Amino acid sequence: MKIAFKTLGCRVNLYETDALASRFKAAGYEIADNDDADVFVVNTCTVTNTSDQKCRQAIRQIRRKHPDALIAVTGCMVNHRKEELLQSDIADYVIDNERKAALFDIIDEHFKTGHSDPEGYDRDLFSYQPAFDTFHTRSLIKIHDGCNNFCSYCIIPMVRGRATSRPAEDIYNNVREVVAHGFKEVVLTGVNMGRYQYEGTNFEQLVENILKIEGDFRVRVSSIEPDQFSDRFLTLFQHDKLAPHMHICLQSGSDDTLKRMNRHYSVAQFRDLCQRIKTSRPDFNLTTDIIVGFPGETEQTFKESCDFAKEIGFSHIHTFKYSVRTGTKAAVMPDQVPESIKTERSEVMRQISLENKTKYFEMMQGRNQRMLIERIDSKGIARGYGENYVPIIANGKGWERNTFINIRLGDILHRENEEKTAFNIL
Repeated sequence: MKIAFKTLGCRVNLYETDALASRFKAAGYEIADNDDADVFVVNTCTVTNTSDQKCRQAIRQIRRKHPDALIAVTGCMVNHRKEELLQSDIADYVIDNERKAALFDIIDEHFKTGHSDPEGYDRDLFSYQPAFDTFHTRSLIKIHDGCNNFCSYCIIPMVRGRATSRPAEDIYNNVREVVAHGFKEVVLTGVNMGRYQYEGTNFEQLVENILKIEGDFRVRVSSIEPDQFSDRFLTLFQHDKLAPHMHICLQSGSDDTLKRMNRHYSVAQFRDLCQRIKTSRPDFNLTTDIIVGFPGETEQTFKESCDFAKEIGFSHIHTFKYSVRTGTKAAVMPDQVPESIKTERSEVMRQISLENKTKYFEMMQGRNQRMLIERIDSKGIARGYGENYVPIIANGKGWERNTFINIRLGDILHRENEEKTAFNIL
């Protein structure tokens, strides 16, 4: 039996897809591409209207191309629009996030008995088996789900539920297992993982304990909220295993906008955090998310965001145009910004991101990095990332995938856009 996966959205979804695919493969299913499969699993996102549209389009395309295939839809869009999906004919199974971990059992039961009832399975956010056969060279490790912040624009607490932390020992065992299986990089991920708290272990202690696990691997922290991390936590980035890079979500560089977003920090507090990080390690790579066109955002408050983005020097800014999500406070706020202005501001912020990236890359030229080789093409060209999450391209003759090599960053190779910019090596 052939099964294909389509994943949209965040790293939590990627982790869950990897774990599910590994489970199917272990049971004898063949992991196929999207052109030839008996079963299709679509792991959806609903963070913006665009996300919903992409998910609907993906499901409909699969149904048109493969009318006889079994389609299972899961993920955040299910929790947001479950009735809509159930009433449509585009999916055979509609499985919410709380039962996503049981997807293998649901599908396997279908082929054994001709029918399966997703509602009959227990709710469990963390019972995914370690992902050994994945779509990535990095192993994603989910440590947290749900969120209690209730930002005024965000629907995630409604579709992912309240904050829940995975048992610490389960996380340590997961890391040990994937390292023993050969993974060289583990990426900690979760909906709001900086708030991790399980039986006296907080996020700082969790990371410190993971760094003590034996093996030749490195740890990367994925997208995280700007909590006031202690100086002790920042010293952990001096450890050889902890990659000096964090994607810390800013969302706006204007205090006025942050208040209306119901973000729990000020611009001054975010600045202080970034300054402490850079003081601890000057080459630290900071990246972020920024929303443009939030209700009530004026030319002045947008300028404040632009100025702050330049000041901090984020090497990459994931720019979102504000999207109305029904059921959130921001959806009914006055002074909604026209789409044309959102588009203009988005382009301005992307240009700032490109300029920041160029400055950061120029600063990194000539520095030593430990490159993890993620792939080698037919021409012997190796691609991968250094510990600072800078992309590297090099002649890979004699090298092997999923191995570390010590290199020195050389010329910056500019491609068509900032995402394709990378380093050569000296």
